[in-house]
Amino acid sequence: MMEEEELEFAEDLEAILHLTPEVQLAIEQVFPSQDPLDRSDFNAVEYINTLFPTEQSLANIDDVVSKIRLKIRRLDDNIRTVVRGQTNVGQDGRQVKEITRDIKQLDHAKRHLTTSITTLNHLHMLAGGVDSLEAMTRKRQYGEVANLLQGVVNVLEHFHKYMGIPQIRQLSERVKAAQSELGTQILADFEESFPSQGSKRPGGPSNVLRDACLVANVLDLRIKQEIIKKFIKQQLSEYLVLFQENQDVAWLDKIDRRYAWIKRQLVDYEEKYGRMFPEEWCMTERIAVEFCHITRVELAKVMRTRAKEIEVKLLLFAIQRTTNFEVLLAKRFTGCTLTDTPGKKPESPLASTNPFLDDEGGEDVGADKDEDLPRKPKAPDNPFHGIVSKCFEPHLYVYIESQDKNLGELIDRFVADFRAQGPPKAGTEEGGAVLPSCADLFVYYKKCMVQCSQLSTGEPMIALTTIFQKFLREYAWKILSGNLPKSNSNSGGLTISSLLKEKEGSEAAKFTVDELCLICSILSTAEYCLATTQQLEEKLKEKVDKLLVERIHLTGEMDTFSTVISNSIQLLVQDLDAACDPALTAMSKMPWQSVEHVGDQSPYVTSIIMHIKQNVPNIRENLASTRKYFTQFCIKFTNSFIPKFINHLFRCKPISMVGAEQLLLDTHSLKTVLLDLPSIGSQVLRKAPASYTKIVVKGMTRAEMILKVVMAPHEPPVVFVDNYIKLLADGNPETFQKILDMKGLKRSEQSSMLELFRQRLPTPPSGADGGPSLFSTTPEQESSRIRKLEKLIKKRL
Repeated sequence: MMEEEELEFAEDLEAILHLTPEVQLAIEQVFPSQDPLDRSDFNAVEYINTLFPTEQSLANIDDVVSKIRLKIRRLDDNIRTVVRGQTNVGQDGRQVKEITRDIKQLDHAKRHLTTSITTLNHLHMLAGGVDSLEAMTRKRQYGEVANLLQGVVNVLEHFHKYMGIPQIRQLSERVKAAQSELGTQILADFEESFPSQGSKRPGGPSNVLRDACLVANVLDLRIKQEIIKKFIKQQLSEYLVLFQENQDVAWLDKIDRRYAWIKRQLVDYEEKYGRMFPEEWCMTERIAVEFCHITRVELAKVMRTRAKEIEVKLLLFAIQRTTNFEVLLAKRFTGCTLTDTPGKKPESPLASTNPFLDDEGGEDVGADKDEDLPRKPKAPDNPFHGIVSKCFEPHLYVYIESQDKNLGELIDRFVADFRAQGPPKAGTEEGGAVLPSCADLFVYYKKCMVQCSQLSTGEPMIALTTIFQKFLREYAWKILSGNLPKSNSNSGGLTISSLLKEKEGSEAAKFTVDELCLICSILSTAEYCLATTQQLEEKLKEKVDKLLVERIHLTGEMDTFSTVISNSIQLLVQDLDAACDPALTAMSKMPWQSVEHVGDQSPYVTSIIMHIKQNVPNIRENLASTRKYFTQFCIKFTNSFIPKFINHLFRCKPISMVGAEQLLLDTHSLKTVLLDLPSIGSQVLRKAPASYTKIVVKGMTRAEMILKVVMAPHEPPVVFVDNYIKLLADGNPETFQKILDMKGLKRSEQSSMLELFRQRLPTPPSGADGGPSLFSTTPEQESSRIRKLEKLIKKRL
């Protein structure tokens, strides 16, 4: 039984003494030991084998057991000592805790005693201060009261949590009563010194009032505001009398006197009362601001009464003087009082981003030089901007109507000048350049925009925009479209015989060189107007109120100028096109069936090239500043000429083999000229735009393919039809019939050919539109056909 109990005790002890690796490692670091008994992985069998490695060593077993028992007894003694020591530590801890509690009690007692002493001192100061405050108030010793009152108020703040104590509450009520009495007394003193009715008392300010202001700083804010209000009202009472609505000096033409009066008044105030009020009250600025509010109201009232007498010069004069005064205020004052004075703080104007004028005051272009126009304040963030001048906004319709009239007169002057001076002449500096009147118009627009934005960024800007739109359209109609040369489509005076006699085609020219120059000038001017109108729209949107931005749009006017550009280009195209028409007509009338041999290019080709070389260099020179529109001219002419050339080609019937070869040579010559069209006659060779070259190659290649089909034998029919479909990729039977007409086939032959053509047409893809269609060809196929054609032409030559 004993052995079993010992075994169970050993197992329990092992379970109790089982430590985690982390704890075991910490113990080994704190208490390093080489004893095997202290190892965490102690093995009793190994330990015994170490003690008794052989049987002979068992002879010493008694000594070993004695040593182990001795070690056990020592361990027991150490454990007992430690346990007893821990018992004493708990007792010591309780003693320390009691000492700490006593110390804390002493600390609390000390803190409470300090607070009590401080509170008693404050109470003594408060009681004495209240007594002194009441006595000084009765004697009007405001200098001493100002310092004492602030101290009493500060001390009283310490007693807010003691207001339940009757004595403390009584002292607080006495302080409030003293403050109320001081406020009433100070207001009475100011009323006595500066009465609302009657004249001011002679003499300067008293020291009593100066000290009273210091006291007012400590009292309720209402007292300070009442003092300021009454004093400013008294200072401006004379102004209200002198500039009453019924007085002659109240009108706009004498507005300078209002600002001169306030300048004198402010100088007088600073001399007499500048030191009476504390500097942080900013009394000078407050007087000036209240003057502005009163002036704005009075001016608005007198302008409503005498609205019919307001003229634009008078209005601009008043605005000029007023904005100058607002600039002066910004230089003198900071605007710190605008947030706590009656009336709304005026909005700061937007900073100007006008790119068109260096000086936004601008020159009076197209307007009366004697007008005294308002100039924009130098500081864009002037806090006083609009504080008075806002009253003029309801009457800006006078300014808008004036600009309407001025712009109408300006347009009429442009028309008269154009008629008197005549259109720009070719070969001069003015030839093809922007018309000077265009720049004058937009300079005047910029000046008007800047002026109006200084006066208002609201509805007047919208009204001005409407005026701008009106006269932009009028300029486009009267100056630009109205002066475009009229196109005369009747060319019946020319005969085919005259062309065949090669009279150089001079009769075919419809516009003179000067007229072509005029068209180019109008085109350049329209382009300038288009770009500048877009900029004008952007600047108007920058200057107008954000809520009104959506109402600013000049899209219609920009479209008008785009139409002028398009019409000008069309006129140039029509002129060159019409010059080439007689030559094309002559081509279609020539007996191509009787041509016996292929020679140089035909006379009609020479005539076309001559007209191109006469017109295109002049147009290019006059459109030098608008290169993209010259490219458009070339593209539009090519798009017009090539289909017309192909149509006339179909009229050349019947054609012999030699005649077709001659036409092929002519077509190649025209193709070469058209490819060089953008730089023809120029000393500087420029590569034509890829878009233009593509149009020429595609169109003229079709003409060459038509002639190649005509040259091909129509026997056997199947080969001829397949060759046509391959070369022209045109599924239209009408085109095929025109080819047959050019070959001179009889109607009976044509019928069988047409039937075969319909049979040989490829079936269109599913979902495609029914009927004839064009068949696409790859760029490689088209390039191959062009190379074959060039070889054929070289062979014929």
